[in-house]
Amino acid sequence: MANILVVDDAKFIRTTLTSMLESNGHHVVGEAENGQEAIELYKKLKPDLVTMDITMPVMNGIESIKGIKSIEDRATIIVCSAMGQQKVVVEAIEAGAKDFIVKPFDENRVLDTVNRVLNR
Repeated sequence: MANILVVDDAKFIRTTLTSMLESNGHHVVGEAENGQEAIELYKKLKPDLVTMDITMPVMNGIESIKGIKSIEDRATIIVCSAMGQQKVVVEAIEAGAKDFIVKPFDENRVLDTVNRVLNR
């Protein structure tokens, strides 16, 4: 299964995603609470997949996606966004994200999206 970096400023979201992913055979190699930390951990950990929140302190998800893509153009990133942020999701996809998951999370949707993106 995949090595995954989970990025969200809310600890409970990181914990929820980590639990969902690990209980289904994936390995969460790291967690970041802002976009800057995500870029630093991406360089260090080289995960197969990144789940990326959009609204975070220090550096937002869009800027972080661009930063990660500048390091590794083939980086696989899934955006995690709240309902009503369609414009931001489009911006994230344009920045290089492969797909998106809407908060609050449905475990089946999370796993389906992760597996689909990893198998592209």
